[in-house]
Formats: sequence, structure tokens, C-alpha cells
Amino acid sequence: MTARWALPGPVRYPDPDIVVLDRRFQRLIVAIAAVERIATGFRFTEGPAYYGDGRYLLFSDIPNDALIRWDEITGAVATLRHPAGYPDGNTRDRQGRLISCELGSRTLTRTEHDGTVTVLASRFEGTRLTGPNDVVVKSDGSIWFSDNGAGIRGNYLGDKAAKEMPYRVYRLDPATGQLAIAVADMERPNGLCFSPDEKQLYVVDTPDGPKITRVYDMVDGKAVNSRLFFDAQPGFADGIRCDTEGNVWAALSGGEGHDGVGVFAPDGTLIGRILLPERCANLCFGGKKRNRLFMTASQSVYALYVEAQGVPGG
Repeated sequence: MTARWALPGPVRYPDPDIVVLDRRFQRLIVAIAAVERIATGFRFTEGPAYYGDGRYLLFSDIPNDALIRWDEITGAVATLRHPAGYPDGNTRDRQGRLISCELGSRTLTRTEHDGTVTVLASRFEGTRLTGPNDVVVKSDGSIWFSDNGAGIRGNYLGDKAAKEMPYRVYRLDPATGQLAIAVADMERPNGLCFSPDEKQLYVVDTPDGPKITRVYDMVDGKAVNSRLFFDAQPGFADGIRCDTEGNVWAALSGGEGHDGVGVFAPDGTLIGRILLPERCANLCFGGKKRNRLFMTASQSVYALYVEAQGVPGG
């Protein structure tokens, strides 16, 4: 794999870094499409969010405290915002506005259409959040985000500070500003996404020990009945997104043979891998048909056309 990315040149189809582990993955891939490195030279990329109306990808470079824009037409890369509160996860709400998790400011923000920034959440019951990490928007407009202190554990991804309350997943009603605990049984919740019918919520847990991904049933707007969805050890997941058929696409770390993306069927079976030369932190679907997978991976961003489409809100 190292040789492939060391020199420019053609890639033989089918791409050997797209690995089919189960026949269900075969129909989700394109035999004449390859993984492309579309941008590089960053410190740690995260939070990709695609803008179909402008044909560009926005993503975070957390240690550089910047939001970066990559133009899908020209390939040009530009800094959209700096400083940016040490941004991590990003998505768009149902009105097309950017929702961002800021590790440095420890806030959840919304960028309005005129470019102004609105703070949506900064405290829970009077105590500062530990640092919003990843975010997804439900069809009813509610915003669900993990708060896991990634920015307060050191000075590289934010500002080191004492932990003031447990790490959780919250649900925000943007109309009222009401913040409620959605998941409280994880050590360090991270990536999250809903199934296409929004009857399940998937959440990644990334504590210092074994890291797993759990699934919850949604009952009357609440996440209940927590259970194991997958365990990718010796690798582990970070950001996750769901396609329209209910497969979960997970950004994975774990070293060579594990770094990249793992695709899990609705029953939790690992059906395929997309191998990358760097650990993958997050991903999203974009492109004109929502069938282009964008992957933020350490110092670079990668893309791959697939025969799957991402669900809205993630």
C-alpha cells in the first residue's frame, strides 16, 4: 500500500484496496472506481460535510484550528474559517446550514446562510459542555451530538481543562434551545448516526480500553435498549454514517489492514473494507447523487465513488 501512494500513477481496476468480505458488499462497489487522494498536507482532518449546492466539501483540520473547503470542480483547497474553535464533527441541518462541534470553544454552533455564527449549545444545567465531538440531524430537525472531552484532554485538539461532568450524547431542540441527555451509558461516546427509518441510533464508544459500537432502539423519541452492534478490534471506529439500505459505514483505525473504512450490514456483519494508508477519522456521502464517499484520514482526504447513497442529515 505504501508504494501506491508514494508515486503518482494509474491504479489497476478493480482497486485492490477495496476488499469484499461478504457478497452483500459486492453490489455496493464500482468495479472501475478507485480510491483517490483529493487533498493532503493537513495535521488531523475530521468532520466532512458536503455542499451539493456549491459542489464543495467542507472539513475540519482540528490542530490547525481551521475549517477547510475543497472545490469538487477545480480541486482547489482554501481555508474557510480560522480560528474556528478547534472544529471537529460537522453536518448540515435540514435548511442547509452548517452545524459544527467545536472542541476549543466547547460549543455546538450553527453557521447561518449569511455567514454569521450562532451558538446552539454551550452548557447543560449550568455546567460547560466538555466538548461536542460529532453530530447528526434527525428529520424532525432535532440535533443529536456526542460530548466527549476530546479537546480538554490536552492542548493539541483544544485547551486542556478539568472534566466537569460525564461524557454523553445530547438531543437539542433548536426551536426551543432545550438540551436533553439522550445517551448516558457510554464512557466516551463518539460517532453517531440514525438508520434510514430513524428507528435505530448507532453510537461509537471510544474509551481508553476496548472500543465498540452500540445500537439503540428509538421509542417515543428516546434511545433505549442498548446492545452491541459491532466490535472492530483490533481496529476501532470513529465517525459513522448510514446508507439508504441500512448499512453502516465506519471510519476505522487500527494500523495497516484496518485503517480506512469498514462497512457493516444491518445485522452487524463486516461485509467489506476500504483500506487507506492513514487512520480514518470520519466520512460522509456527497457528490451530485450522494454516491461519492468522502473520508477524512489524518493528514489527507480521500474519495471513492460507490453504488450506495447516504441518508440525509449525516
